Amino acid sequence: MKIAFHVDPIAKLKAYKDSSVAMMRAAQARGHQIFAIEPGGVFSSRGVVQAFAQPIAVSDDDHDWYELYEKATIPLNEFDAVIERKDPPFDMEYIYHTYLFERAADQGARVFNRPGAIRDNNEKMAILKHPDMIAATTVTRSTQVLRDFVHEYGDAIFKPLDGMGGSGIFHVRDGDKNLSVIIETLTRHGTQTIMAQRFLPEIVDGDKRILLIGGEVVPFALARIPMIGETRGNMAAGGRPEARPLTDSDRHIAETMAKRLWAEGLFLVGLDVIGSKVTEINVTSPTGFVEIKAQTGFDVAAMFIRNLESVLQS
Repeated sequence: MKIAFHVDPIAKLKAYKDSSVAMMRAAQARGHQIFAIEPGGVFSSRGVVQAFAQPIAVSDDDHDWYELYEKATIPLNEFDAVIERKDPPFDMEYIYHTYLFERAADQGARVFNRPGAIRDNNEKMAILKHPDMIAATTVTRSTQVLRDFVHEYGDAIFKPLDGMGGSGIFHVRDGDKNLSVIIETLTRHGTQTIMAQRFLPEIVDGDKRILLIGGEVVPFALARIPMIGETRGNMAAGGRPEARPLTDSDRHIAETMAKRLWAEGLFLVGLDVIGSKVTEINVTSPTGFVEIKAQTGFDVAAMFIRNLESVLQS
């Protein structure tokens, strides 16, 4: 099969830890022809959505891991699958390219994740569709509502709706002398909506990333353990990754959410779970493949390609 990967610039990908690279290696190992499409490489001309696509060969050498071949203009519906793996920011440019991919899907392209589903599932806000799975949460730009929330629960986490990697996250407490300035800063004086969640003390045991692929659950979670004195487990914020078998609670959450999210056209999802609560639903470019394989031997990328083949052949 011909599989195209829409990714950030190839030269900037870190092969030793990048899940997109792991997918490419697994696809090539299964005998598929793979292509790279870099940002800005998708366009519509004469009613057809096309891409500047380059055949790519990959190796296991993390330093010299790829070779790109001559770029060609190829309609997206000529690929057997197009894998959306561009990282945020989820800005207007990102939204525009989901529109292009959506038109490509109308023309017969098989795009994973479904572009409209990515657009409709903000990675912070999407949890609100699953109230049975989450901790107490409010979304607002009202200073009073945020103050009342912190007073009710004592401890809370404030986060921007467009952040990633733990950026802009604050742990606040009732009576905190800096509460007003934190609210002013995050809401830009009441002009920008943010999320507040009840603080979950189970964060000391890790912020677990649970991966769902085509409605199936990866049997290991990647727990991100915060540094001492830190409340964020994100690896970008210094969290230590530790792969663990799913607990019974993890599996219940994952299997329930897998059915719901695959029904929306979300083939690959990364759930962020603290304790027994889902805190985020990652749908743009979930990671953790490499760390799980390195620590457990379970090949997540191979599972991804096998499940993709199954969907394409069904």
